[in-house]
Amino acid sequence: MTHVAILDDYQNVALKLADWSPLAGRVEPVSFTGPFEGPDAVARALDGYPVIVAMRERTPFPADMFDRLPELKLLVTTGMRNAAIDLAAARDKGVLVCGTELLPHPAAELTWGLIMAHSLNIPRDAQSMASGGWQVGLGRGLHGKTIGIIGLGKQGGQVARFAQAFGMKVLAWSRNLTRDQAAEHGATRVELDELLGQSDIVTLHVVLNEGTRGLIGAREFGLMKENALLVNTSRGPIVEEAALIDAMRNGRIAGAALDVYDLEPLPADHPLRGLRNTLLTPHTGYVTAENLALMYSQAVEDIAAWLDGAPLRVLNG
Repeated sequence: MTHVAILDDYQNVALKLADWSPLAGRVEPVSFTGPFEGPDAVARALDGYPVIVAMRERTPFPADMFDRLPELKLLVTTGMRNAAIDLAAARDKGVLVCGTELLPHPAAELTWGLIMAHSLNIPRDAQSMASGGWQVGLGRGLHGKTIGIIGLGKQGGQVARFAQAFGMKVLAWSRNLTRDQAAEHGATRVELDELLGQSDIVTLHVVLNEGTRGLIGAREFGLMKENALLVNTSRGPIVEEAALIDAMRNGRIAGAALDVYDLEPLPADHPLRGLRNTLLTPHTGYVTAENLALMYSQAVEDIAAWLDGAPLRVLNG
């Protein structure tokens, strides 16, 4: 019997959303429903498991982790890209890494949900109603406003279409974006500084790499409107966290809606949690029933194919 560790199954749904019966009698899956507190805890908990299913980038697998897990043979990551896994080191240690598909729309849907919730004051009004109150504060409409989309790829393109449906002007920027490509999404390609200066809402949809790490910092916050909203559902380090906290505390921008952070899970005493006019969600841009069902179902396929000697969706072959 092959033991399978399913990591970071926070909602305890991995064994419910997918059909594991094709692996009956062949594997024994064990679901871990909480995060590990550091690499030592990871190594202790996963020692002896030949198969691990990782949920996105919640648990890192750097090179030294493969030394500490000598019995590991198959690592399945949900998604076809995982920056938290050292693919070359895994290959060198004889660990096959396979992936799964992701649905293309949940992150864009959450982005728009955050924009609407923050702009229309929905969380505070809901909390007021729950506590016996009534109207508190004012919402801000979206029609006629300008949204600046940094990264007009799969997610950013969907957000552009949502914005057009709400009657917004759409600006876009990324280093390789052309005017013609932007126009295909109903957007106007401008330089980053112009986007920051003109936009009522700035939303980030670029991949985290050395070129985007710290892309939005103190200088960029200084260019934004004082009534602007910053939305980040991409990766936390794209924004300089200290600069964001300073901008919010000093009223340099009006608000932030965040789903991603430098450190995840976000510590209970983190200063972002106490900032006024900040809407926070716990990295749920991909966490929908439909998406997790797809990912875990394909994880089952990956394990079965590996056991049969014909692995699928190999990332480090």
